[in-house]
Amino acid sequence: MKLIKEFKQFLLRGNVVDLAIAVVIGAAFGAVVTATVKDLITPLIAAVFGKQDFSALKFTVNSSTFHYGDFINALVTFITIAAVVFFLIIKPINSLIARSRKQPPADPTTRKCPECLSEISIDAKRCAHCTSLVPPVAK
Repeated sequence: MKLIKEFKQFLLRGNVVDLAIAVVIGAAFGAVVTATVKDLITPLIAAVFGKQDFSALKFTVNSSTFHYGDFINALVTFITIAAVVFFLIIKPINSLIARSRKQPPADPTTRKCPECLSEISIDAKRCAHCTSLVPPVAK
């Protein structure tokens, strides 16, 4: 019984559940990215370059066949997926995060002494460095 209880505790720990959710979301997201590339981006490439599938490209040396077209397909797919993820997901999300992190500038807490130009508190009436009287800051 103790073993089953420990197993249940393990399964219900936060990091295991979070990991399971991440795998499911990642798989669904991968399907969306793959469909975007396959159904939207690849036909655009085919419209521009006139060829969508390079798998028929090959050459033979001493009865060994090199299917370099498959490699080109895989390379084009990888670069296209990377570009879609970068330009349609990473850049917009980074922009949103940067915009949300912008904070208004904080009110200054110090100012320069008009006599010796040392940093003093904004509420100071006398400079701690040169002891001259400092006019109050208009608020």
